[in-house]
Amino acid sequence: ANIGASNILILGGSGTGKGLLAKSIHKNSWRRENPFVEINCAAIPETLLEAELFGFEKGAFSGAAETGKVGLFELAQGGTLFLDEIGDMPLSLQAKLLRVLETKTVQKIGSEKSIPVDFRLVCATHTDIGEMARRGEFRADLLYRIAVYTIANPPLAERVEDIEELITVLSMRLKKT
Repeated sequence: ANIGASNILILGGSGTGKGLLAKSIHKNSWRRENPFVEINCAAIPETLLEAELFGFEKGAFSGAAETGKVGLFELAQGGTLFLDEIGDMPLSLQAKLLRVLETKTVQKIGSEKSIPVDFRLVCATHTDIGEMARRGEFRADLLYRIAVYTIANPPLAERVEDIEELITVLSMRLKKT
């Protein structure tokens, strides 16, 4: 959590707790007092995903909210942005994410104004993102940027020593409810 890496990639199969690990990284970092913002890149269509990440100005497109919307990049200011299932992010949006990481600025849809942003990016995927990059299905330059520090999160079957602690934590949570 405090290694200083601005971008972290968590690899692991479905159900291995990648989201819990991302939250733990945030809660144990110096950014813990700031927002933890998360989105599942596989669960939202490309056009809506872009609007969620970047936000939009009033009247930027038909059906847009009358007041516009703040994007998740801005909402994560000073904190952590968790992009779950980054391997499912469309290539066109990957290029825009790369630009945000390079410039540390964001432009809302329909705006010409650049807004400075500062957040830690934590990404997670269950896919072999390296193989996807070799096949041209994921941008290699973006992979290089998001994988400053990579964590492999193996399934519980390969972490038998964690079972006792998980039972203790979960039973404590159940007692609280």
